[in-house]
Amino acid sequence: MALRTTRSLHKRALGIIATTSAVVALSLAGASAAGAADRVTYAGSVPAWATAANDTGAAAADTTVQGEIYLPLRDQKGAEALAKAVSNPLDRGYRKALSPQQWINRFSPTKPDFDAVVNFIKAAGLTIQGVPDSRQYVVFRGTPAQLGSVFGTSLHTFKHQGKQLIAPASAPSVPAALANKVSAISVEQSRTTTRPDSIKQGDLGTTAAPFAQRKAAATPVVNAPCSHYIGEHTATMPAAYGQTQFNTNICGYTPKQLRTAYGLDALGAKGVNGTGQTVAIIDAYASPSILKDVNTYSQQNGEPGLTNSSYQQLVPSPTQFTDQDLCQQPSGWQGEQTLDVESVHAIAPGARILYVGGTDCSGGLDIAMSKILDNKLANIVSNSYGNVGEAVPADVIQGEVNLQLQAAGEGIGLYFSSGDNGDETINLGYASPDFPASSPWVTSVGGTSTAIDKNGKIAWETGWGNILDKVQKASDGTLSYTAPLPGSYYGGGAGGGVSAVFAQPDYQRGIVPAALANGKRVSPDVAALADPYTGFLIGISPIVDDSTLTTGDYENETYGGTSLASPIVAAQIAIVQQATRATIGFANPTLYGVKRILPNAYRDVVPQPKQQALAYTSATSGNSYLVSLDLDSSLKTAKGYDDVTGLGGVSLDLLGWVAQGRH
Repeated sequence: MALRTTRSLHKRALGIIATTSAVVALSLAGASAAGAADRVTYAGSVPAWATAANDTGAAAADTTVQGEIYLPLRDQKGAEALAKAVSNPLDRGYRKALSPQQWINRFSPTKPDFDAVVNFIKAAGLTIQGVPDSRQYVVFRGTPAQLGSVFGTSLHTFKHQGKQLIAPASAPSVPAALANKVSAISVEQSRTTTRPDSIKQGDLGTTAAPFAQRKAAATPVVNAPCSHYIGEHTATMPAAYGQTQFNTNICGYTPKQLRTAYGLDALGAKGVNGTGQTVAIIDAYASPSILKDVNTYSQQNGEPGLTNSSYQQLVPSPTQFTDQDLCQQPSGWQGEQTLDVESVHAIAPGARILYVGGTDCSGGLDIAMSKILDNKLANIVSNSYGNVGEAVPADVIQGEVNLQLQAAGEGIGLYFSSGDNGDETINLGYASPDFPASSPWVTSVGGTSTAIDKNGKIAWETGWGNILDKVQKASDGTLSYTAPLPGSYYGGGAGGGVSAVFAQPDYQRGIVPAALANGKRVSPDVAALADPYTGFLIGISPIVDDSTLTTGDYENETYGGTSLASPIVAAQIAIVQQATRATIGFANPTLYGVKRILPNAYRDVVPQPKQQALAYTSATSGNSYLVSLDLDSSLKTAKGYDDVTGLGGVSLDLLGWVAQGRH
């Protein structure tokens, strides 16, 4: 799973580990000489990108890498059968979930098997970083030489997605006596590509040369002030799509605007606002200013603040943070945590929020998830992150799926953002949905561009997929676009598409077009606001120094991404659970069941009759752009189910039927 470098490990500690590694290597030499028959290899634990063509040589000796061993469930088929029964309204076991201890007693690896794996890791001199009560995996750390010796391979560095990632040059192995206790050995860094699925307005990533200019132009090419609601301001742009007047981008919707748009005002007036419900949020690391930022933001917008009872967190200390460079630093995750917490609080201001932070973006996220599952700290969990596609070893994916089966069996709903890079061709060179959102055991949340009018109602809604075209001014003052419409800059779009790993789940049959699915799982399942140009206003004191976690002045920023959509849906679930006094758990079978009986229950997100586009002038560069919407790579919105927005937008009436199991 994950191996990574860490700047926090001192040279002295590295020397000690290296010495231990040499001892372990010598002790294993005899076992190796005894013959390969004494060991069992795990070919499914090698990532597809770890090829000779991508190999750049042995991994640096003066680093440490994270590894993870997964143990098989005691009754894999039984765990799957339980997850289906608990989630299917037509099954007699519907919503008869097990407690965490019941699930562990029935399905988790036995304690003797788990102890054998732990003892093997300890005897090898590896450092154990975390183990769950469910005994499903062990997260550990060591040097490349140490891990190579322990697992009968050598660790090399490979080119992948423009990075240098460590992976085994040959299939890892364990002694034959341990093989039936191990289902996967992750000593590779594929999951360090896990990233927050959030995107700031104006962020075009590595292709955004025009946005690299941080000094605003003295006179913007186009005067396009942002709007507080759709249609507040318009701007004159070069002719496009048969018009020259375009609505300007949204400054950032407020909590009240979102609640009104999603039809929550009437319930809120009656005290139905998520009270009595807990929404758990998982991300890597932890913002040092989260509670202060949320309460400053709440006061700014006339919202109730968070208290020590309405917001709690389980987070590692900064000294426990690992793999900051590989995982995009704590500052790279701070905006995500802030967006998640503030959007849940905006939609369901009465709900209790539990934030659980990982020590890193790989095994640390598993440990965070297990804290929730093993103690059932919440029955709604929002996860606004994902891998880049499904480029994770098959054995590792199965280990992650087992955690999702535990959640479903315990009546816990996992909501995952579908991704922010469309079909991921831009990163992988081929189309792929992001995992874990592509799993059939989670609810994948896609994204929309949502126009809210001055009365707080949804004026129109389409799929999130932005292409930007820069406006240029000639010497005679005439304006034109720098590229043929819709432009050359990709501004992000909802993830989704057809899985290469998972077969089509029963609940999608007859709903997802057969020509699209071709017998495979397709994501997402539902959708909510995600477009940063029709985005959500947040308040944050940004980290300005990752080594000290020093923060700067409080500021407002406009965010989007499917990591906005996921907590929005999770918060709506909290409100409905309060209103119906029901626990929804894994929602997909009921969501698709309602679609079969009441196809109009969803807001079907379809292409607009006329191409929608927004005028946008960057406050940081002064450059102006036409933002064309609903252009999400190869993913397309369509009538009925589509791979950008799934079944469509959800309403409270719809979720009420889901909560009641009306199918």
